[in-house]
Amino acid sequence: MTGNVLVAYGTTNGSTAQIAEAVAAVLRKEGFTSEALPAGSVTRVTPYDAVVVGGGLYAGRWHKDARRFVRRHRRELAERPLWLFSSGPLDASASERDIPPVPGVKRAMTRLDARGHVTFGGCLEEGAKGFIARKIVSSGKGGDFRNFPEIEAWAARVAGELAEARATG
Repeated sequence: MTGNVLVAYGTTNGSTAQIAEAVAAVLRKEGFTSEALPAGSVTRVTPYDAVVVGGGLYAGRWHKDARRFVRRHRRELAERPLWLFSSGPLDASASERDIPPVPGVKRAMTRLDARGHVTFGGCLEEGAKGFIARKIVSSGKGGDFRNFPEIEAWAARVAGELAEARATG
């Protein structure tokens, strides 16, 4: 493994993109070539040795771009190390306990033999796109619940697993 890692993401308002960028930055700091790209813009997975896919959670489902990415590239994803993440709870619950993947993500994990999944807190703030998102923000239930030290620690664990795989060849 040479260490070229794709971090693909599905996001509506940009907060999942910021998580993906943070994951890619940690992977680069740990010596891997890594880029974060919108899942809908990725046409090929073959140039990458490993993949991380993240999606925002909306009404109990992963972002459509993340779902489509996993479906479209399922053969290639099944052949390389894969990790998944979700972002979404608009409260501190993701920092307080392990939140299992939603059913669609759980199925993808099983089918593709993903190495792991984590759910991070979400972010929904003023100016969010979508009627429901704006209603949530205006009701006072929005906010930024992402925990970047936690995100970076998870990314460092992914990097550690990749480094171990690279060392054992």
